[in-house]
Amino acid sequence: MTVDIDKTTGPADTPPAGPEAIKAIPVRHYGRYVSAVVALALLGGVVYAFSQGKINWGTIPDYFFDDRILSGVGKTLLLTVLAMAIGIVGGILLAVMRLSKNPVTSSIAWFYIWFFRGTPVLVQLIVWFNLGLVFEYINLGPFYKDEWSDFMTPFLTALLGLGLNEAAYMAEICRAGLLSVDEGQTEASHALGMSHAKTLRRIVVPQAMRVIVPPTGNEVINMLKTTSLVSVVQYPELLRAAQDIGQTSGAPAEMLFLAAAWYLLLTSVFSVGQYYLERYYAKGSTRQLPPTPWQKVKANMLSLGRPKGGMA
Repeated sequence: MTVDIDKTTGPADTPPAGPEAIKAIPVRHYGRYVSAVVALALLGGVVYAFSQGKINWGTIPDYFFDDRILSGVGKTLLLTVLAMAIGIVGGILLAVMRLSKNPVTSSIAWFYIWFFRGTPVLVQLIVWFNLGLVFEYINLGPFYKDEWSDFMTPFLTALLGLGLNEAAYMAEICRAGLLSVDEGQTEASHALGMSHAKTLRRIVVPQAMRVIVPPTGNEVINMLKTTSLVSVVQYPELLRAAQDIGQTSGAPAEMLFLAAAWYLLLTSVFSVGQYYLERYYAKGSTRQLPPTPWQKVKANMLSLGRPKGGMA
């Protein structure tokens, strides 16, 4: 018996041809290249314009570490720290008063915030400096008595003007942080027998810090720059010291650039501190903290040392 075999068919075990591999072509963002070129051209134009200006850049390093400049930097930092201390303490107190169920207390806090946020800091500084027109003497009984002009020194004027104004802004920041904590936390602590003050100190405030810290860091940096306004009341901080040197050395513009360089340096240091402080208070809000800049650099350096296609 013979069996006819169809020779037109291939072997039965030949697998069917699969789909071809997809070749991904990256999207080209030509707009990014154009905007980068334009930005670099503008930056180069600005640098060239300043390099050709009538500015003696060699004067800046000569006075950068001058004793008067360093003294002004120290006074700027001191004023920043003390004014922020007044602002933070006053802001917490005003925030608690705003949230109080007592209408008188809440109204006083509202009026304070409304007044100090509604008037410019420069105006407040000048008013404090000239309050001797209203109060000729300051009399604290057996403790202190003197003329207002002798009592209200430039330093005290700067401290009160900046600190009391900052308290109004910190009050709203602290109030927002306190309101961000769920009310169930307060109810649970009261159910456990904790007092209102202890609930704020042990339960509410620690959780509110995650919301309070970032804007507070911005306020510190802003306060550092706002201290330049106190030069109008003759307080010898950084800007005032730079202006005095500029008048005596005949390089007023150069000394302004010097002051700007010092402000950039100080704000950069404060920004680093703010970053790590925010990172500390973010521990309870995220599962894994993002890497720090140093950790990113370290990871990139390690990845460069690994061979391609293998493991280090």
